[in-house]
Amino acid sequence: MAKKDYYDVLGVPKNASEEEIKKSYRKMAMKHHPDRNQGDGSKAAEERFKEAKEAYEMLSDAQKRAAYDQYGHAGVDPNMRGGPGEGFGGGGGFAEAFGDIFGDMFGQNPGQGRGRGGRQVYRGSDLSYAMEITLEEAAHGKEAQIRIPSWDSCDICQGNGAKPGTQVKTCTTCHGQGQVQMRQGFFSVQQTCPQCRGAGKLIPEPCTTCHGQGKLKKQKTLEVKIPAGIDGGMRIRSVGNGEPGTNGGPPGDLYIEIRLKKHDIFERDGDDLHCSVPVSIVTATLGGEIDIPTLDGKAAIDIPEGTQTGKQFRLRGKGIKGVRASYPGDLYCHILLETPVKLSEHQRKLMKELGESLKKGGGKHSPGEDSWATRLRNLFS
Repeated sequence: MAKKDYYDVLGVPKNASEEEIKKSYRKMAMKHHPDRNQGDGSKAAEERFKEAKEAYEMLSDAQKRAAYDQYGHAGVDPNMRGGPGEGFGGGGGFAEAFGDIFGDMFGQNPGQGRGRGGRQVYRGSDLSYAMEITLEEAAHGKEAQIRIPSWDSCDICQGNGAKPGTQVKTCTTCHGQGQVQMRQGFFSVQQTCPQCRGAGKLIPEPCTTCHGQGKLKKQKTLEVKIPAGIDGGMRIRSVGNGEPGTNGGPPGDLYIEIRLKKHDIFERDGDDLHCSVPVSIVTATLGGEIDIPTLDGKAAIDIPEGTQTGKQFRLRGKGIKGVRASYPGDLYCHILLETPVKLSEHQRKLMKELGESLKKGGGKHSPGEDSWATRLRNLFS
């Protein structure tokens, strides 16, 4: 039976980020784990669990994912990929040995194809760029400029890679085709020319400026729009801004990975925000109104009389509206009772008097402490 597409198994798109893949796998693993599925549906659940595990192992590994994206299941099946010296004459394994056959029959493989004169062309590599932004910038979005590597044609050799005054020669091994034919039994397999490596040409005297590449690495400034609601771990794809292709192949893409700076007040959890709010013992005891910060300014909450530390207050809609959300998350304020410090002698005296007065009232003033004392007595009795 043909294997299912790994992206379909996890229910994610092909451009899904590592975080999206991990989140989907965790959800499926929890749902279909054998320990949580007993009875009639246990066999089907176990199969789904195994499929999800295999898909995650492949897509969470950058090299395996790249091979899968390019060649499908054949690119990650150890039974179909030979290493150096294995398979068909020590080439690059299944993908390299059969790439041209499948390309001719069904269209070119992703990332490679045929250029002029039959030369093999390759898509450029993707680039990754880490961008650190603040929580406020993530919530509201921003436009930024980044500098990334780019390639310009060499002015000295005019882009042909040869030293001025010398000529580029046609490869005598493949006669400019970039491909050579190899016979293995009844198979006739085309492979990249080992002499010119698919270029179809040789440069006897390379340009000393670009070392025969015909291009020079430089820097360019790129305008990037960060969408409102983006979260750490998400990636922005900039098409065509990766490494240039080989032999006229298309360029790769640039992936901008977002990282969030640590915030002084808030912690983000999805679209929700959390913060700890210190409250004086007087306000917590008698109650009152306090101001708390939000990403859009100040807000006020009423502290009821007798509020204990750890009490949570929820402000609806004061979180972040995610890039795929239709409404913003919430802000959760966690009360942190602040114990007075550096008391004067007069203040210490007043606290002692208050303590004595509270003791006379019994457990009604400190229900938590009274309950704790009762549990201790029951434990050691």
